[in-house]
Amino acid sequence: MSRAHAVSLAGSRPGRLVRAVAGPALALALAVTVAAPAEAANRVTPGDFTGYGFDQCTAPNQRAMNAWLNASPYLAVGIYISGDSRGCVRQPNLSPSWVRTQLANGWRLLPITLGPQAWCTTRERYLHQVRIDPRPADSYSRARRQGRDEAAKTVAAARALGISAGSTLWYDIEAFDVSRRDCRESALSFLSAWTTRMHQLHYVSGIYSSAASGIRMLDDARVLRPGRYRMPDRVWIGDWNGRASASSSYVRGSGWTGHRRVHQYRGGHAESHGGVTIDVDNDWVDLGRGSHIAGEPRHCGGAASYDHRTYASRGIGDRGALVRTVQCLLKNKHRYDARVDGVYDAGLGAAVRKYRVSRGLPPDTRTGPRTWVALLSQGHAPIVKVGSASPSVRRLQRALNAAERAGLTVTGVFDSATTRAVRGYQHHHPRLLETGVANGRVWVRLQAGLL
Repeated sequence: MSRAHAVSLAGSRPGRLVRAVAGPALALALAVTVAAPAEAANRVTPGDFTGYGFDQCTAPNQRAMNAWLNASPYLAVGIYISGDSRGCVRQPNLSPSWVRTQLANGWRLLPITLGPQAWCTTRERYLHQVRIDPRPADSYSRARRQGRDEAAKTVAAARALGISAGSTLWYDIEAFDVSRRDCRESALSFLSAWTTRMHQLHYVSGIYSSAASGIRMLDDARVLRPGRYRMPDRVWIGDWNGRASASSSYVRGSGWTGHRRVHQYRGGHAESHGGVTIDVDNDWVDLGRGSHIAGEPRHCGGAASYDHRTYASRGIGDRGALVRTVQCLLKNKHRYDARVDGVYDAGLGAAVRKYRVSRGLPPDTRTGPRTWVALLSQGHAPIVKVGSASPSVRRLQRALNAAERAGLTVTGVFDSATTRAVRGYQHHHPRLLETGVANGRVWVRLQAGLL
């Protein structure tokens, strides 16, 4: 993408001279969109998400994906699935199994096509390939036909990989001279037809481009000539301003608001996480409804109070909201079968003692700091990081409040404050890397009640 991928493609095979998809090839592509079964078990991607992503020319192998899932801040990844102008036409790792595995692991995929480029592109490689037809006859009908055909070809590739209908597919149109009328208008016609065909095939349309050329061109057409061209549902803005946010000075504030932007804020460079180095671009992803979670259900008939940021020690003879919370937590774990009444009696003390022993803690009837951390964190232990939104994040936030006095607002959405709290917890455990990612090593310690 943009100059970043000129860097990451340096060792790749040169692009081939190709034909636009037409005739029998298009018929085959459409047949695949109907028949391919690979998508059946997969979720729509990227779904509702606000967080960090990266894009790279060749889809990383599984070892790299696992390492970056555990140690990097990223939870979204751009992959090139189609387009004869790709530098990485050969994708040795990309398969339905690869897609299925990443989605199951929680990755959000951003599938990219790099097909015909603007006629006036200055990139040498594209000059020897099929480009968008600039002839204005019949309102750039040839360019529109190319856009429709490329959309069908992309959807065929997506479905063959198991990328479900309803997912966003991205067209990458690299920088070009938007001041040249026929070049600009043919590009707009191509992208408009791409979006129309994507909708007909039940996918969401996204366009990636340089902020100063393709994105500005789209935004100007949206505002100055409304209704003339079909606008993409979402834009991916190549603006290397170094700011991890959805904003860019090249797009008006009214354009693609409400979680409809990806911002590539840094170009190609090498990064290492979990012992694996990849050459990447950095992206801030804000799509769907953004990272969010539904309101929390009432526990134990509303008797339990989970809004305490400091979990004080409680023992036999105590009463009140925190005692009810202890009772409720143990009841939900099938460790306590008496009434949730807020009274810390001998029966509750015995249940606490048994629970502590089960977690490897010294036998005691009191609910002290370590008991709180274990109780609050126990359960499913997925890898969560910036952008994650789930009940598991709520448990993590409460456990960090108990372990670190982190003062987190328990929202269930993993935000920057939660990242800082995770780093703080990792700092107090020398064998943990300070990544800000709550992975299995973090959960094991929390669920053992380690402060």
